Amino acid sequence: MALREDIEKQGGFLFRWRSYLSLIFLPLFIIALRNSEYLERVFGNFADNIWEFFCLFLSFFGLFVRCLVAGYVPRGTSGRNTRTQAAEILNTKGMYSIVRNPLYLGNFIIVLGVLFFVQVWWLILIGFFGFLLYYERIIFTEEEFLRGKFGDLFLEWAKKTPIFLPKFKNWQKPDLPFSFRVVLRRNIQHFSP
Repeated sequence: MALREDIEKQGGFLFRWRSYLSLIFLPLFIIALRNSEYLERVFGNFADNIWEFFCLFLSFFGLFVRCLVAGYVPRGTSGRNTRTQAAEILNTKGMYSIVRNPLYLGNFIIVLGVLFFVQVWWLILIGFFGFLLYYERIIFTEEEFLRGKFGDLFLEWAKKTPIFLPKFKNWQKPDLPFSFRVVLRRNIQHFSP
């Protein structure tokens, strides 16, 4: 099997099981918790509290990014599908106008806040590189699907829109008004089996 097909196959597997595979890191997280509280030991309780507040803010900011994406997303684009890729239209406005994978960016910020909170350097490194490898394959698979379905429209959007680091000058107002109901529905679906 060629590398391209192999990566796409791996991405399909990770896409299908993306809600559960992160549990693989749970034992590492528990081990790391035994060695946490570095800042408190070295700099005292006040510094530790400031750091924990920062980490909490970071994770909530990631959740805010996810909510911005979900609140403006039109029907027939991003979904909770796990069996196969599905999209009726290509979403290129709102958060999708500044970054191609805003939901994954939000997830990354949430995870980064959690990893920093633990204060164990090896967990941060494993989590960071694990996240990149994990989502790189999922993104590859999703983009192969979008390229096949939308062709030049996808290629034009991908050419000007970064994969992961936002380009704020590209902002285009979403076509739909913000819907808190959609935010709740999509995020409840995200965290339910």
